[in-house]
Amino acid sequence: MPSEPVNVDVWLPSAMWRATGPETESRSGVITRRLADAIELGILSDGVSLPSESELASQFGVSNVTVRVALAELRQRGLIETRRGRGGGSFVLQPERPSSQRLRRRLLSLNLDEIRDARDYHAAIFGACAALAAERARGGVLDRLVESAAALGSTSGAGQATRADSRFHLELAATTRSTHLTRAELSLQGDWTPLLWIPGDEAVVLQQAADEHIAIVEAIALRDVDRARDAAERHARAAMNALIELRMRCGTGSSG
Repeated sequence: MPSEPVNVDVWLPSAMWRATGPETESRSGVITRRLADAIELGILSDGVSLPSESELASQFGVSNVTVRVALAELRQRGLIETRRGRGGGSFVLQPERPSSQRLRRRLLSLNLDEIRDARDYHAAIFGACAALAAERARGGVLDRLVESAAALGSTSGAGQATRADSRFHLELAATTRSTHLTRAELSLQGDWTPLLWIPGDEAVVLQQAADEHIAIVEAIALRDVDRARDAAERHARAAMNALIELRMRCGTGSSG
């Protein structure tokens, strides 16, 4: 039985999919990139049915032709497939996820200075996101952030944890209404979150990370800018410090 088409506005943080971008990037290119990012991060799951071209055009605020071009590019990249006839439409094709061994090899290819540099950068970006969220998140936007923060604690397995962790970070970044901050956080999530949740070698403790998500949102709900920034920076640093410890263990052990 075909799945119900997703509403892109519900599944993707608005700043992630909104059809805006560099002046040199076409509108179809922006849509392609937003949807490709969501598929590759696992936010749009394998087999999910996308809305029709006209529905996507309405959600993105573009023409049907622009959506058609974006979908054609996604098909060419093997990220969606189009089925004809009854129950047809465009369906997500989740790319093969890296195996635990491939993720460990990737981790071992990084030196400690690279991870420390990423730690400092992520702390700065995520701290800025949380501070702005404390100023701007209201109503339904805050409700979505609360729901996303709670999701990590109920996950089962590294795959679900990776998706829930990324989704929370992106939801928070989206509340800033800053395309630049959201793009920076999206890039960090793609590069580093899978390494935090290597199956069998998870760098972070799930419940601790979940509690930290909730603490960040509590500060945002109180509109406490300094507390939100501090909680987010500490969360980002703790995760990357745990990854440094894992990198050191893997470097001296037999895995990889």
